[in-house]
Amino acid sequence: MGISNLEHMFNPKSVAVIGATNEPQNPGNIVMRNIMTGGFLGPVMPVSDEAEAIAGVLTYPSVQKLPKTPDLAIVCSPLPEVPEILMRLKEFGTKAVVLLAAGYAGMDAEERADVAHTIRTVANPPDVRVLGPKCLGFMVPAVNLYASIAHAKALPGRIAFISQSDSLYTAVLDWAMSQGIGFSHIVSLGSRLDVGFSDILDYLASDPLTRSILLYVESTHDARAFMSAARAASRNKPVVVMRPGLALREVQATLAEADLGSDDVYDVAFRRAGMLRVDSIDGLFDAAQTLAQPKAVRGDRLAILTNGGSAGVQAADALLRGGGRLAELSADTREALDNALGGSWAHSNPVGVPYNAGGKEYSEALKVLVKDPGVDAVLVMHVPFAGLADEEVAQAVAETLKRVKRMVLASWLGSGSAGRARARLSDAGIPTYETPDTAIRAFLYMVEYQKNQELLIETPDSLPSDFFPDTTTAREAVLKALDSGRDGLTEPEAKDVLAAYGIPVVETRLAISAREAVIAADELGYPVAVKLRSPQISQPFDVGGVILDLESAEKVWEACAGILARVSRERPDAYIEGFTVQKMGRRPGAHELFISAAVDPTFGPVIRFGHGGMARELIQDSALALPPLSMSLARELVSRTRISRLLSGTPDHPAADLDDVSLTLIQVSQLLIDVPQIAELDINPLYADDLGVLALGARIRLTPYAGDGQGRLAIRPYPRELEECVVTKQGRKVTLRPIRPEDEPAHLEFISRLSDEDLRLRFFGVVRRDFGHKDMARFTQIDYDREMAFIATAQDERGRPETLGVVRTSTRPDNSEAEFAIVIRSDLKGSGLGSLLFQKMIRYTESRGTRHIAGQTLVENKAMQGLARKFGFAISPDPHDESMVDMVLELERRPD
Repeated sequence: MGISNLEHMFNPKSVAVIGATNEPQNPGNIVMRNIMTGGFLGPVMPVSDEAEAIAGVLTYPSVQKLPKTPDLAIVCSPLPEVPEILMRLKEFGTKAVVLLAAGYAGMDAEERADVAHTIRTVANPPDVRVLGPKCLGFMVPAVNLYASIAHAKALPGRIAFISQSDSLYTAVLDWAMSQGIGFSHIVSLGSRLDVGFSDILDYLASDPLTRSILLYVESTHDARAFMSAARAASRNKPVVVMRPGLALREVQATLAEADLGSDDVYDVAFRRAGMLRVDSIDGLFDAAQTLAQPKAVRGDRLAILTNGGSAGVQAADALLRGGGRLAELSADTREALDNALGGSWAHSNPVGVPYNAGGKEYSEALKVLVKDPGVDAVLVMHVPFAGLADEEVAQAVAETLKRVKRMVLASWLGSGSAGRARARLSDAGIPTYETPDTAIRAFLYMVEYQKNQELLIETPDSLPSDFFPDTTTAREAVLKALDSGRDGLTEPEAKDVLAAYGIPVVETRLAISAREAVIAADELGYPVAVKLRSPQISQPFDVGGVILDLESAEKVWEACAGILARVSRERPDAYIEGFTVQKMGRRPGAHELFISAAVDPTFGPVIRFGHGGMARELIQDSALALPPLSMSLARELVSRTRISRLLSGTPDHPAADLDDVSLTLIQVSQLLIDVPQIAELDINPLYADDLGVLALGARIRLTPYAGDGQGRLAIRPYPRELEECVVTKQGRKVTLRPIRPEDEPAHLEFISRLSDEDLRLRFFGVVRRDFGHKDMARFTQIDYDREMAFIATAQDERGRPETLGVVRTSTRPDNSEAEFAIVIRSDLKGSGLGSLLFQKMIRYTESRGTRHIAGQTLVENKAMQGLARKFGFAISPDPHDESMVDMVLELERRPD
């Protein structure tokens, strides 16, 4: 539902409490006391037929008797009464409701489903937004609104916390108060009949009061909406998430969730969305406060400056165990430290200064370290010694760092004066921690977060131009198997499907007898491998059902007979379907990999890659990814496995063709999108060496699926179906298509060819031309679920693609409005491209069911206004800015 009417919930002008009471332990009394003692400035209207006044406020007997429509209603009445109350509130015009009524958790699954359906039907979100039931409410300290039944009130601050757990909501509240940490918002989601993670993430992403967002997640109902909102929020501000892993599966039977999903899939989803995952409450806040700093780390190389040798070693040990690196100091840095410290320092990293070093020594050493290009960040540590002025050293460090852009963290050990020193450093905006372990953990959080952010905006390499999958062949093979009543493909069929997507496979034949196996071997050519086929035996190797390197017909006869004898002896219950005969794939020294795919109940298709072969289950070396994949995402998936180090080559073996491995992952990703009937896929082993890849074993399991293959993905892939070819007035052939991340270089060139005047009209002011990668990533890496950018592209005189124009729409999460902007390359005005892109944008927005398209332009931009009028836009002055005009197209009212 997006952010529709959430403003009425989190920033209401008036509040009603339905079911208010004077019973001290009743939610209707607790929430009234919390609101009234919190200092909310708007009218608070308790509804009760039990008392004349509650918490010092006169009551009203019913919703109908309220003197004005409340923006927010907090319903504490019993659940059976909630639908009727909701109906009255909706008729009265209330836009947001919090359900604090007890009893939902005690219902069985069928009762909960009935209640949920009734509440949704009556509220009809987004007409009335509903938070809960089974929640503790929420707090917005900035507006003094404590619409919660929690035992304490949050302090004001810049951190937002959204919790799926009531107990963690109160635990975090207690912990934050003890640490003096405040919140912009703290929200208990409850059962999420309407308002959930994605809605509040969308709201907080643009909230000026919120600097960072913390989540406690156990499950999500709508993976596509969650990923879309999380990716958008992560681009604006740090999003930190906590989710218990193994423990959730153990306690799932006691929870109301139907399926909490796989933790490793959630883990890769968090990473793909640019969020940072932590494993503790203090980790949540350490990460939130550290990541909110304006200075970012550039890598994982840390220099440690300390006056305590043991403390420095402890910090270095924590860094290395966490996957970070100790920075290697350059020769120039070592020489400069010698000059600054007179040679009295440990000539290594950690940089140990004398125990009695004062502010001057710390300052001089710090100035040297932050200039070393091999140092990504510095941790300054101080151990208390008698006679040393902790605060004097802290003040010197703070003064030194005023104009330093490098990330510097501080850890002042001890209490008393050390506490005052930490306060001074914190006041200067320096991330400060009580212990070295905590400081190192915060640094590693920053490193991991930075990697996730880089992955979020990384420009992928283009796919090979000759990747044209034979989708028709693959679909026909799958549908034929399903029509015949089978739930899987034979191995030769599976390999045919892989080959249709460009994946090299070894030739394979099926045989139902030893005689047919010999015939197949003769056709394939020797040597061959023979493998048992039995539905009861998933791993034929375990029962001696795989024989390799058979070099004659006689050897094939003997192998088949031997396999049958062993299986009848060890697995007499197994039904023997026959044999698989396969030409031996000779790749001496090749690495054995595997690629598998399955469908997660929450996030849809997932791809797993790792060390394959017979020892796959024993080695347990793999990593997960969510499709769709690009070359950069595929390489990142490979890099998260241990075997990736071997694939990079050794002194005795050349590096494997990592581009070919990555391309194979992309081919599998595309196959899962194009053929959604594939429920499971397994390629094992997949040989990989400097010559490329070769699939030896393949298995595909099927299930009927009637929908669009893109619909089951957690992240919408590139919408290839929206590509079309057009011809300009001058007869030039142009492709109109959605923008792709790979378009970044061409898009930068496109912007460079816009005149200063066109840039001013497009961006409503003077614009610098030095767009960096982060800026361009925002232009080219878009979420197709909530925004669209159609580019006009063609080949230049040298055959390279060039961008000629672009039209963009950004759609509200509730799909009520799409905001547009358009710009054509300055030398192509009058070619008709503007009209072609405008038509494309309008058709697409209409197809989404969006209600209207809106845009703004400068009063002086008559060309833009003329183009808008041509397509039926209404033009009117902006009531808030006389230099602007509004352009609006009501799509529902357009004539055919």
